[in-house]
Amino acid sequence: MPRTIFEPFRIKSVEPIRVTTRDERKGLLDQARLNPFRLHSDDVLLDFLTDSGTGAMSAHQWGAIMEGDESYAGSPSFFRLEKVVRSITGYKHLIPTHQGRAAEHLLFEIAAKPGDVIPNNTHFDTTRANVEVRGCEARDLPTPEALKPRERHPFKGNIDLARVEALLSSEAHRVPFGMLTLTNNSGGGQPASIENVRAYKALLARFGKPLILDACRFAENAMFVKQREKGQAERSVREIAGEIFSLADGCTMSAKKDGMVNIGGFLALNDDALAEEARRLLVLTEGFPTYGGLAGRDLEALAVGLEEVLDEQYLRYRLRTAEFLGEKLLAGGVAIVEPTGGHAVYLDARDFLPHLAPEQYPAWALTCALYLEGGIRAVEIGSVMFGKRLPDGRETYAPLELVRLAFPRRVYTQSHFELAAEVIVELKQKAREIRGVRIAKQSPHLRHFTAELDWA
Repeated sequence: MPRTIFEPFRIKSVEPIRVTTRDERKGLLDQARLNPFRLHSDDVLLDFLTDSGTGAMSAHQWGAIMEGDESYAGSPSFFRLEKVVRSITGYKHLIPTHQGRAAEHLLFEIAAKPGDVIPNNTHFDTTRANVEVRGCEARDLPTPEALKPRERHPFKGNIDLARVEALLSSEAHRVPFGMLTLTNNSGGGQPASIENVRAYKALLARFGKPLILDACRFAENAMFVKQREKGQAERSVREIAGEIFSLADGCTMSAKKDGMVNIGGFLALNDDALAEEARRLLVLTEGFPTYGGLAGRDLEALAVGLEEVLDEQYLRYRLRTAEFLGEKLLAGGVAIVEPTGGHAVYLDARDFLPHLAPEQYPAWALTCALYLEGGIRAVEIGSVMFGKRLPDGRETYAPLELVRLAFPRRVYTQSHFELAAEVIVELKQKAREIRGVRIAKQSPHLRHFTAELDWA
């Protein structure tokens, strides 16, 4: 295998990127009230805000779109997708949705009640919001290594089995099911091992509790297992993914990640009664059970994308790209979450900006600085996203202050990642000039999407 990283695809269509000056970006960021989510994407040079729905679809997917059947009920496009999902996951029931958070909403409405506790390695933002809106507690139980950015543990996405057992031993009546996020997005895009999934499933089964996967990056997780877990190197990614799915009772899926599409998701279950209840709710909120808020062409593109994401050459390139950028940043003295994840590189904002106090939101301040310095849009995974303003006015803060550079699938080339490394390393050299921020206006849920901020 050549040492040079190369994109295992050819480019058929391009769009121009607008290059702005620093003065222009300062004005644009001020207009956006220091919130990168509020920027116009045309004003962004490298858009690493998210890998969700931002990828480029393949020629095969675009061809499949032309075969989409738009019948309201019983579309053959649904049955083609159902066949693919069953072949990969083994689950009996497919409930399509317009994206992952809709699948999460269905799950918590039908399977949880107010006062319940949902354990997970770490809930990401929309999952946590859907849990809390239901009146439940999202209990994060990551392996201890997940909170140590410098520690190079191969499976920092594992759940802490000892804490799960303690929870079940004392509060099993409050736990309707366990969850596991693959890969652990909040903790650096880190994978969970098959060994950990198997042990978690056995522990839940002892207490009569099912396991539901948040499987939006299932293929990346399976590739990490192939590369890092003993005894897995000779197995195909598809086989590994299939075993992981077989250890669970169902999954939620934001197909905008490893489904390789721009819109779509699903809830997949084995339980007949739960699936029936989910479909009843789906009709109220998303659409008929054979389209679930998606056009037939979207169902077709997803069926193809789920097959394409299991291409090991693509996955090897995908994971190596993140590793490459991580190596460049470490060589330039920039602290990151190690080892690198599959879909993103995470900067350690506390290390980058040690002069900023928690109440100055260092990770958010760093996202603003990245845009000002080089037109890079990233996302804060820190105290704006995961902290809260309590009724008495006090703030809670996240255990880690991270900035995620999430890579759209099949969009950027090697030179774009070289440029990103150059900008970030240069910014590190003048980090003392970066100011903190304060929240001027916020929403009670998912405040990071719409918050308005000022310089502190």
